Amino acid sequence: MFKHFFIILISFTVSISTALADKSMKVGKKGKPEDVTRIIKVLMYDNYFEPSSFKVQSGETIKFEVENVGELVHEFNIANQSMHKEHQSEMQKMVEMEILLADSIDKDKMKKMSKMDKSMAHSHANSVLLEPKSSKDLIWKFENVSNIEIACNVPGHYDVGMIAKVEIN
Repeated sequence: MFKHFFIILISFTVSISTALADKSMKVGKKGKPEDVTRIIKVLMYDNYFEPSSFKVQSGETIKFEVENVGELVHEFNIANQSMHKEHQSEMQKMVEMEILLADSIDKDKMKKMSKMDKSMAHSHANSVLLEPKSSKDLIWKFENVSNIEIACNVPGHYDVGMIAKVEIN
């Protein structure tokens, strides 16, 4: 009995420590236009990014010119894996509330629902949510960062591999 309790306790402690360590990792911060050192054009196709990986310098401020050239709604989100997983539940909620549709975003409903639940506004500095054939810029400073990936958290897209790796030097 004690042996089983001890194993469960150790497993729980390791799981909690891993989750807390991952959430405490920094992913950078919103960058300022005057600090941009490089511009990267990103195309979002249905379930992949082009380019599929990024090399950045620690401390670098990059302007991402993101364009959705696919037929579906996509997201460009800079975060670590646990943050993506957490954000996916918000995105699923947006689908359930019919804010986020396969090929469009109900912006009126988003605005209305965001008054009751701020996560429905999808106004995060580290991401852009785009309808097909639309574009938006995102400026990000890669400061004190590690274990970052760029991903689409529209339900199902992360699971099929719509993830771009980020290499930080």
